[in-house]
Amino acid sequence: MTPNKEDYLKIIFELGGYDQKVPNKAIVASLNVSAASVSEMISKLEKDGFVSHSPYQGVQLTANGLNKASALIRKHRLWEVFLVNKLGYKWHEVHAEAEVLEHVTSEELANRLEVFLNFPKNCPHGGIIPQHNQSISEINTQTLNDVPVGTTLKIERVLDERELLDYLASISLEINTILTLTEIGAYEGPITLVDQANHTYQISRKAANNIFISVL
Repeated sequence: MTPNKEDYLKIIFELGGYDQKVPNKAIVASLNVSAASVSEMISKLEKDGFVSHSPYQGVQLTANGLNKASALIRKHRLWEVFLVNKLGYKWHEVHAEAEVLEHVTSEELANRLEVFLNFPKNCPHGGIIPQHNQSISEINTQTLNDVPVGTTLKIERVLDERELLDYLASISLEINTILTLTEIGAYEGPITLVDQANHTYQISRKAANNIFISVL
């Protein structure tokens, strides 16, 4: 399988394609590619048996696709933990490096890396790290866009996407932060949140759709 196909399977997983249909436009936005390119790749993945596609609804991973995506996610997230914990990278700096490393990592190397890291459960962005030959789905699927004003929440996971991670790092918003949603801007305006130290954050709707939370 080509690295490009692997990247598509991984982003479909990241967007929730393990248990629901992911719209083509969400893949377009996440990978920053054309709609035509997404349609072409989805056709190839469907032919390979990795996804099922429904017109006007989106694409979902098949059992084979989920197995493949989980293996890729495992390698990617193990490398992210290694880069942060052992080499001193910041959480928003590791995605591009792990993206390269995952494609050249054998199962044996991934297994040894997992042991070396003492079997981490989550990556620096809050995502679950699958065990060897384990298919997974994420626990936290509710996003910032799903809750009303007045909600107190905890950031559990963010989409592993470089532009989003750089954006969150620029405003110093991190995993496990507890916040209260105080305002939702009209007409797709920003979402305003306040943390326990009374710091205020304004999050774009696009970013909020890729920030996964638990309600407290």
